[in-house]
Amino acid sequence: MKIFVDADACPVVRQIEAIARKYKVPVTLLCDTNHILTSDYSEVKVIGAGADAVDLALINLCHKGDVVVTQDYGVAAMALGKPAYAVHQNGWQYTNENIDRLLMERHFAKKARRASKKNHLKGPHKRTAEDDEKFSQKFDRLLQHLLQQNTH
Repeated sequence: MKIFVDADACPVVRQIEAIARKYKVPVTLLCDTNHILTSDYSEVKVIGAGADAVDLALINLCHKGDVVVTQDYGVAAMALGKPAYAVHQNGWQYTNENIDRLLMERHFAKKARRASKKNHLKGPHKRTAEDDEKFSQKFDRLLQHLLQQNTH
C-alpha cells in the first residue's frame, strides 16, 4: 500500500506524512510547477503544467489498495475504479456508494454557475485546527484498518 496525495493546495500534507511515518507507509506528493513542495519523508513528483496533468499522473501511479487523498471528485472516481481508496482532505471517504451523487452535485453546481454567469461561488469555510485534527483521526483509523486488513 502507498499513499498518493493530490498536493496542490492540500492543507493536510503534514498530517498525512506524520500518520504515514507512524505506520511506515510510503507517500508520494504530486504537484504542478506552480506548487513546488519539499519533504523529508515523502517522494515529491513535480508534474509539468497542464489542466489535468497532476490528476492523470496520480491515477497512472496508483494501484489497487493504494490510498489517494484529493479534493477532486473526478480523481476520486478514477481512483475508486482502480480500485484504490480515496479520501477527501476533510477526512471523509469517497465510496462507490457516494461518488455518483458527488459527481452529479458538481455537475449541477457548474451548470448553475454558468447559467448565472458567476464563475466563483463562496468558497469553503476557513480551515481550523479542529478540521486538521478530525482529518488526522479519520485518516489514522483508515490506515489502521487497511493495514490490519492486509495482514489477515
